[in-house]
Amino acid sequence: MSIVVTAATSQLGQLVIDELLERVPADQVVAVARDAGKAAGLGARGVEIRIADYNDPAALAQAFQSGDTVLLISGLEPNRADQHQSVIDAAKAAGVARLAYTGVLGGPEADFDLAADHKATEQAILDSGLPYTFLRNGWYNEVYTAQLAVQLEHGVVGSAGDGRIGSASRRDFAAAAAVVLTGDGHEKKAYELNGDTSWSLAEYAAELSKQSGKDVAYNNVPAEVHVGILTGAGVPAQFAPILVDVDNAIERGLLAGRGSDLSRLIGRPTTPIADSIAAALQQ
Repeated sequence: MSIVVTAATSQLGQLVIDELLERVPADQVVAVARDAGKAAGLGARGVEIRIADYNDPAALAQAFQSGDTVLLISGLEPNRADQHQSVIDAAKAAGVARLAYTGVLGGPEADFDLAADHKATEQAILDSGLPYTFLRNGWYNEVYTAQLAVQLEHGVVGSAGDGRIGSASRRDFAAAAAVVLTGDGHEKKAYELNGDTSWSLAEYAAELSKQSGKDVAYNNVPAEVHVGILTGAGVPAQFAPILVDVDNAIERGLLAGRGSDLSRLIGRPTTPIADSIAAALQQ
């Protein structure tokens, strides 16, 4: 009986593995990845590697074993709801002990386009009858700090108005997943995971200005203008409106936060956005 992490070479997956290895021996951890080369580093740490792709049901059938505790890290491809269903089917056929899933803050109440696949996946897990834990992740600090180079040159652009974002670091969310995967009492639970303190994009720009010594403004633009800016910057035309819809969700308060589940699970305060800005500026 192992703890199995899918999409193990993703940014979140690697951090979950790191956190698991601080809690359990490596021979209890399994990394599911689609690229053996990318997973080699995890194998060198004593983690078992199982090769499977979300688009390959036959490979997924070999990825899980009876009694495993599985973390399904949500995919990124347009057909991810179908991919997730394939993982759920394989997990059920194998007889896993529990399936944890990284969804989105708000779960069934998340009323924006990007949440649709997450809601469908949660329902599919419920329909499967598998023991489950829902990890409803809010926004990562790194969603914003990964754009520092552009922000320092062109400012922070968005259409979220004064809406607030209850984000935390990706490692905070990984730590919560590791706690849930290695602990008891999490079956049939849904955790709303967000940072302790929310912030607006204007406050983010002000903090970036303070730390960088450069004048960084937040430019709030209409949604249709925002779509044009994103597509002009190379974001695919079908994806840009989805990102703008997220800003609309932020403006409506849907990503500001829903309690203190995250800090409670990890046993410490979540990482402030200012700390993530500082770390990103040092890279």
